Amino acid sequence: MISHLRPAAVIFTALTLVCGIVYPYVVTGFGRVAYADRAAGGFVSRDGKVVGARLIGQQFTSPGYFWGRPSATAPAPYNGAGSGGSNQGPTNPALADAVKARIAALRSADPGNTSPVPVDLVTASASGLDPDISLAAAGYQASRVARARGIAPTTVQALVERHAERPMFGFLGEPKVNVLALNSALDAL
Repeated sequence: MISHLRPAAVIFTALTLVCGIVYPYVVTGFGRVAYADRAAGGFVSRDGKVVGARLIGQQFTSPGYFWGRPSATAPAPYNGAGSGGSNQGPTNPALADAVKARIAALRSADPGNTSPVPVDLVTASASGLDPDISLAAAGYQASRVARARGIAPTTVQALVERHAERPMFGFLGEPKVNVLALNSALDAL
């Protein structure tokens, strides 16, 4: 019996060391070298104070800022510990009501804007914490932001273009812009 237990204990110990200690340290080390900013959380600082994380969406409600995607996290919006979607399907009346309310809020914040509202401004992402919006969503909000800040719309649009992230390899993903980075650049003007 001991002859059967000894190999099992050796294999258990070896796999615990390899899978539980060596592998996590190697992957973490690689991440910190290859993706230093992201591995550290993507924190954004202003005047030595952390104002947010580039990798997690946060709420902006002032008309002078770009607004991100709605959050579906619980128990509170933009709660990094409660990541997860609403799991509401397209035929769910609660989702339809939420989308209508979000469209109404966007229209009331910018009554002169008659452009179609981009879908990412009225629907939450799967994680509920998406930090990016599409270029269409940024373009939709540019006139409101420019008016609220008293700057030319072309200045705001140029800022959006400067912060635009293009698809990887030219075809993987959609063009997007990070809301926190864009709002931080607005504050720096």
